[in-house]
Amino acid sequence: MKYLCLAYEEEQVLDALSRDEWQALRQDTLDYVDELRGAGHLLTTHALQSVHAATTVRVRQGRVSTTDGPFAETKETLGGFFLIEAPDLDAAIAIAARWPSARFGSIEVRPIEDTLRAEGRYATSVA
Repeated sequence: MKYLCLAYEEEQVLDALSRDEWQALRQDTLDYVDELRGAGHLLTTHALQSVHAATTVRVRQGRVSTTDGPFAETKETLGGFFLIEAPDLDAAIAIAARWPSARFGSIEVRPIEDTLRAEGRYATSVA
């Protein structure tokens, strides 16, 4: 099963790391990416630019509006993602728990839907 892992971080916390601390975290991340790829778990991963570069788009009553930055004001913002293959949620959680930036933020693990459900977007049961 596929899981999208969303890495939430506090930019200020990561910006406060010394150069050596940042290089160590960066290398830990690159090493873990290589480990996950080698084990066949990692499908793709990307870091995102700063939340300050984000634009939020909404369409209401046919009108498009944009706002600079994220939709919600929070300390932790989406810093990147990794898409993995794991046999079950427990295995996906174990993989996410070892992601190096989890020490500074949080990782949201969400199962991927194979198709858009006919019975409803977030329906919890199939009839």
